[in-house]
Amino acid sequence: MSTFEKQTEHVVRALFSDLLNEEESAYRCLEKDSGESEQNADETPGNFDPVVIASRLRSIGDQCNIDFENSSHVVAEVLKGKVEKFGAAVDSLSRSWSNQNPEFCYERAFLAVCVKLAMCVAKKVPAMLHRIQLIELINGNSQVRSYIESSGGWVSIQNLP
Repeated sequence: MSTFEKQTEHVVRALFSDLLNEEESAYRCLEKDSGESEQNADETPGNFDPVVIASRLRSIGDQCNIDFENSSHVVAEVLKGKVEKFGAAVDSLSRSWSNQNPEFCYERAFLAVCVKLAMCVAKKVPAMLHRIQLIELINGNSQVRSYIESSGGWVSIQNLP
């Protein structure tokens, strides 16, 4: 698995842990207990901190002012627990939101909508949050992946305005 994919996994796990109000230390302990931190130490930059990056993603998500309750039928289905529709809802909302807000490119809108919709799922149906395939959604979107990589990777996301 590439470094980007592994980092995405760590960031999403930290984000989900944060959204479910789990302690950061619990995520950090899980990461260390799994041995992945030491194994991948030579693959990941020393300043890669998934908890800090997840917090930055949450700030980006807070910039999303979409009313998910009234936005679309697909989003309503996601909020009722049909998480398999999450990807389609995110893509559709990201495109329309970035068109309405030119200061947000599609890729940044995608990240904001992903996080904000995940926050809504965590509030409405917290048991469903871990069923969202957010890791695959981010890794599988070549535009978003290129945007993150060309910005300097996940480490640089924490420095975006």
